[in-house]
Amino acid sequence: MSNESLNEQRQQRLENLQALTEAGFEAYPYSFTPTHYAEPLQKTYKEEKNPEPGTTFDEHVTVAGRVMLLRAMGKATFLTIQDTTGRIQAYLQKDSTENYEASKKLDLGDWLEVSGNLFITKTGELTIKASKFRPLVKSLRPLPDKFHGIADKEVRYRQRYLDLMVNPEVRRAFTLRSKAISFIRNYLDDLGFIEVETPVLQAVPGGAEARPFKTHHNTLEHDFHLRISLELYLKRLIVGGFDAVYEIGRNFRNEGMSHKHNPEYTMLELYWVGKDYIDILNLVEEMYSKLILKLTGSMKITYQGQELDFTPPWPRIDYTSELAKRAGISFDFVDEEKLRAWVREHHANVEGVVLADEPINQIYNKLYDIYVEPHLVQPTFVMDHPLAISPLSKKHRSRPGLVERFEPVCMGMELGNAFSELNDALDQRERFEEQEKLRDAGDDEKPPLDEDFLTALEYGMPPTGGLGLGIDRLAILLADVPSIRDVILFPLLKPEKD
Repeated sequence: MSNESLNEQRQQRLENLQALTEAGFEAYPYSFTPTHYAEPLQKTYKEEKNPEPGTTFDEHVTVAGRVMLLRAMGKATFLTIQDTTGRIQAYLQKDSTENYEASKKLDLGDWLEVSGNLFITKTGELTIKASKFRPLVKSLRPLPDKFHGIADKEVRYRQRYLDLMVNPEVRRAFTLRSKAISFIRNYLDDLGFIEVETPVLQAVPGGAEARPFKTHHNTLEHDFHLRISLELYLKRLIVGGFDAVYEIGRNFRNEGMSHKHNPEYTMLELYWVGKDYIDILNLVEEMYSKLILKLTGSMKITYQGQELDFTPPWPRIDYTSELAKRAGISFDFVDEEKLRAWVREHHANVEGVVLADEPINQIYNKLYDIYVEPHLVQPTFVMDHPLAISPLSKKHRSRPGLVERFEPVCMGMELGNAFSELNDALDQRERFEEQEKLRDAGDDEKPPLDEDFLTALEYGMPPTGGLGLGIDRLAILLADVPSIRDVILFPLLKPEKD
């Protein structure tokens, strides 16, 4: 829409606002109190009663919402009102609706309160026969041309309020996300966990390998970082005496963006004293399957045309065995020199592929990303990762070179990460020092050594199982949308140019 056309429409709407106030309506009322909502009315009076066309009801209702469709026909006007639950039709008539003439000054997008009795039209539509109406706010801008949605995704993300306004499926996605978070909270609370909050601004960012965002605190005259993980401060609480804690909070990583990655995202992180990674695996399996059943009515959901079955037990696969099988590696996978030699032979030294002279943890991760993860469609647990890529996990009790770790994976996406948590302060220091060497050598994703965390570990952290789950990726599956941006209300975007 051109600026000229927009200005003309805005001017007309301002004139309509003036006409409504002259008719005795308050321009911007302070409150409203609907007696009913659209979706429950549709369910009760249309779906459950299944009435014949022309049926009238004695029920007097007041509904309020945004006008999404408007059809004026001289002495009668049909409106479709959208509230937070859904849509319902209203019928305004010259002979039966107070101040009917003023309704001609209503526009698409206006907020409106309508009161009257319910009836079923000849076409079977549940409708409010309005005895009166009240404008609640005038929309000074026209709605998007397509009422079923906005085609331009850039507009959808930048102006999410428009997307939510005209696209019910978008509102459904975020409602599902909210319900999932509520379910997780209730599930963990019932197990005796307590919800806590840890710092977003951290002097030493840690708990993950990622580039942090940096800021400066003027009063303290010190640089701080937005957290890249919840982990290390939650573990401090375990040292302090809590035995079951969780946090649902935002992490921030200064990294690339994709359909699976946004620099700002939401994690669930929990720690449970006396448990190991198998205990945590059982928790994840039960929590996810119960959540899916609660929100969808089934253990099976469809994602982008693919049926996914969350019925326990989920398959368990071994990280090293699966990678060796899919890549065609016939030797001991954790033999670093043999692995580097194999990489030299099978992967050319070009940008974007695995390089034989890279740090061994990067080689592991890249090979896994190439040969394994994209092929895991159904909910699957990937078990027992190499030590080199797991600096915060306990060494495996029976498999040298590996750790007690698992990742739930679905549709080629890592959904989370869990460990038997490393609580040996001396071992942890050695691993942090190795990371520090790599950091000094130029790997800026390696976190700096956190001396305070090591001090805390030296006071003793009891055996503990830990878990991190990505809320956004769970929401992607539940909402059946292709991108993480579709489940983040306001995803990060490059600012528009003037």
